[in-house]
Amino acid sequence: MADQATFVEDSEPFMASLFSTARRLTGNQADAEDLVQETYLRAYRSYDKFTAGTNLRAWLFRIMTNAHINRYRAKQRRPEESELDDLEDLYLYRRLGNREGLGRSAEDELMDTFSEAEVVAAVESLSEGYRMAVLLADVEGFAYKEIAEILDIPIGTVMSRLHRGRKALQKELYDFAEKRGLVSS
Repeated sequence: MADQATFVEDSEPFMASLFSTARRLTGNQADAEDLVQETYLRAYRSYDKFTAGTNLRAWLFRIMTNAHINRYRAKQRRPEESELDDLEDLYLYRRLGNREGLGRSAEDELMDTFSEAEVVAAVESLSEGYRMAVLLADVEGFAYKEIAEILDIPIGTVMSRLHRGRKALQKELYDFAEKRGLVSS
């Protein structure tokens, strides 16, 4: 059992990572802040049940995933809302600029041909299960076992969702490239 007195000290190093993932999941700054706040509140309240010495990062991500799923389900029951002020917040990635020179991979050069909006659209086009698996593995760097714990699914399902999610993402980006005439059909 963990001591609630050490909660802030123990969990603070993971806040930036949680916020980054929450930002990608929710699509805007305000909802991401709310999701991280809810995650930390739930984690603090349950910290006495956390087993010290186990993976705190995965435990926090699991709480955030559950909170996001609950919010998503509640949102499905409400009419759709949109704010034009948040259009800028829809971008997942900031352009790194033109990095000419040696050592650039083919993937880096190919990704330079896509706009931020196209990459965001491709990621957001994935179904919720695939998107979560791809973000947790490819963006956050979690291992399959950790993703399985976070999403509360078997490791085989994680591997399947990652494979299918990556294939769907690849197809979506290929379609963008085809529309721009970068590849021939």
